[in-house]
Order: sequence, then C-alpha cells, then structure tokens
Amino acid sequence: MLSIDQLTKTYTAGDTALREVTFRVPQGQVVGLIGPSGAGKSTLIRCINRLVEPSSGAIRLGETDLVSLGSRELRQARRRIGMIFQEYALVERLTVMENVLSGRLGYVPFWRSFTRRFPGRDIENAYRLLDRVGLLEHADKRADALSGGQRQRVGIARALAQEPELLLVDEPTASLDPKTSRQIMRLITEICAERQLPAIVNIHDVPLAQQFVDRLIGLRAGRMVVDDAPERLDEAMLTEIYGAEDWTTTDQDDDDPDPDGEAQGTLRLVGTAT
Repeated sequence: MLSIDQLTKTYTAGDTALREVTFRVPQGQVVGLIGPSGAGKSTLIRCINRLVEPSSGAIRLGETDLVSLGSRELRQARRRIGMIFQEYALVERLTVMENVLSGRLGYVPFWRSFTRRFPGRDIENAYRLLDRVGLLEHADKRADALSGGQRQRVGIARALAQEPELLLVDEPTASLDPKTSRQIMRLITEICAERQLPAIVNIHDVPLAQQFVDRLIGLRAGRMVVDDAPERLDEAMLTEIYGAEDWTTTDQDDDDPDPDGEAQGTLRLVGTAT
C-alpha cells in the first residue's frame, strides 16, 4: 500500500505546487490523477520517488517512509517503484530486450550492467514480460524501429522487470492515437489487477481515465478537490477541478474495432456520470 499524508511542496521561489495532499492507494488499485496543467500532478508523482524533494509530509510504501531515506536507502527503495514515462525514455540504439533488461540494473553488479550480461533468470523473465505485452517477436529489434504504442509497451515491460511494488505512470497516452491509447490503458490496468500492483496514472484524457481506472483524484492549484469513483464524476466535480465550462459536449472514439473486437464508435457524454 502507498500512503501519502499532508504532502506539501513549496519551491525556493515561493510557489507552492502541492498543499497538504493526503490519500492511500491499496494493493491492485489504479488511481487516475487528473487536473489542469500546473495543478501539481507531475510534482506529486516525482515527490513519491523523490525526483522532487517534498517540503513536508509523509510518503510510505508499505512500512518504508520514503521521505526520511538517505541516498543509499533511497536507491534501494526506488527499485520497488516502477516508472512509465510519457516519452518512453528508451535507449534508442539498444534492442527491445536490452531495454527491458535495463529494468534490472539496480539489482546486478556494475560489471554485469556494463557488459549487459544479465543472469539467466532475468532474461527468461524479460521474455515472459515481452510476451505479456505483445512484443515477443520484436525482442531483437532496435527501439527506434518501433511505433509509439510499441515503445510504450517496452516501457511497461521494463518497469515490470523491476518487480515493483508500485507503478507511477506519467501521461502514458499523450503521444498516442485514441485506439492505441485504449490498448495501453487496458494493458496497464489488466497487469495491475493480475499482480495486485497499486498504480498512480497522471492522465489528461478524462473520458479515457473514466473508462479504465478504479478511482479518480482531481488536483487544482496543488490541492485535492475530488477523490471519487470514475462513474460518479459529474459536471460539478469537473468544474471544481478545471473551472467553469460546458461539460455537456460529447467525445467520439475512433471507429476502428480494437483487438478484442469491441467497437470504438461509442458516443459518450463527457462529465456526466454513467
């Protein structure tokens, strides 16, 4: 379980990005983090893995207080946190398999990482992960030969290679078309359910979040203003998060069928609880 209590981040210039944020994420739950640009979503994710140092508050992963850790203990704790990036963060000249195995760098001696000679167990697990994300036949391709959706799948497999206890996902669909976005969100949520992994997904696409996540947390100006089930999200909540707007507009998905045979041409009312 991830526990966040009274988390606050104030930058040296005096800007406060997070204000006393408190919530918990139990095992297997996928939380969608929504809000306007500048609301503090990325700062929150980066405070959890200490890429940004919190000003005050507590962050606990299981029994570990992440905020109090020194540099050595923090390096060890970060092995327990898988990160999936918007821009994939792959090494383009390396193969798909090598990129997945890079998720094991925190567990192997330097000489193994330098020579890219990983234990047989890690290699077998990487093949299993590539099979799970649908890229087994691409294992020997260079990362720069893949499509955007395929690169994101490599990023998911790499994060899982860490054998994490928590997934942090930063805008996983921002660079993808609607159909691929649905496939990636479906894959993330299915894997979290299979492995009972808690996850926080920073996402701008509210209808997509409503469709796939278990819970929505809305931030505005660094404060939590909504914490509820996706199906309960209504016009009043959206106004609380984003400000006044006409939330009765509609959203049309791509008309192509998805891989599971589900038609995507469904007209949905954005901001209305279903």
